[in-house]
Amino acid sequence: MPIVLSKSYIPLLDEVYESASLTQDLNSSNVLVKAGRAANEIMIPKLSMSGLGNYSRNSGYTKGKVDLTWETVKYNYDRGAKFEVDYLDNEETAEIAFGMLGSEFERTKVAPEGDAFVFAQLAGTADISKKQADLTDGLGIRDALRDATTTMDNDKVPRNQRILYIKAGYKGLVDDLDTTKSREIFNRFDKIVEVPEPLFYTAITLNDIEDTEDGLNGGYDKATEGKNINFLIVHKPAVIKYDKRKANNIITPEENQSSDAYMQKYRKYGLLDVYENKTAGIYLHYATK
Repeated sequence: MPIVLSKSYIPLLDEVYESASLTQDLNSSNVLVKAGRAANEIMIPKLSMSGLGNYSRNSGYTKGKVDLTWETVKYNYDRGAKFEVDYLDNEETAEIAFGMLGSEFERTKVAPEGDAFVFAQLAGTADISKKQADLTDGLGIRDALRDATTTMDNDKVPRNQRILYIKAGYKGLVDDLDTTKSREIFNRFDKIVEVPEPLFYTAITLNDIEDTEDGLNGGYDKATEGKNINFLIVHKPAVIKYDKRKANNIITPEENQSSDAYMQKYRKYGLLDVYENKTAGIYLHYATK
């Protein structure tokens, strides 16, 4: 039975995380997966080239110039935890204790922290487009979105694959406006994701489980310098998002060398970054506090 138990829990945990995460759409392609199997960093080629020159009927073509450099991106997320549930506690609760531990951990801890990390990392990226202002009504939100999309258009960011992450409740304020034309602003995005405020900060602090000062106990908090995000527009091809390792290991009481308990070990190791040539693909609008 313990082996059957182990095999049945892992797919459940993966399913819970997939349904809870708001940023799965930003996951990078398999090309990056193959490139990131070896070291703690990834080398990404960057290609720059000159434009057209004058053509001469005497000497012919003007020689163009090509510059190929390499961008180094290092993994920047390494988090984990270990939990134990006593064998009898699990048995006497019809195996609910251990099952609930795993699913609740994924839904209430892993997924929210992963999303908050993604938003904070994108917001903190140098050279992205950004504006700070407080939004209080639908008209203000609509106009801010219009300005943002116009900025991205002028920066030649492709219109397809733009995802709008917007603070929960703000979309409704625009939807409630009287005119249909006001709501048409949302047609400029391939997808709209409403984000709860506790996930939407420009900076977060990743706590250690052993931190007890100020009541910290693992997880994350809004950083002292962090501001609330109003909305974040992300052009998916601008983002590097890759989990090199996601480990959900379950150890049975028979295999546990230290106690008569089921043990779950969870680790997530990966990276979130923005391509240096594509910072215009991120637009941040954030509040004054």
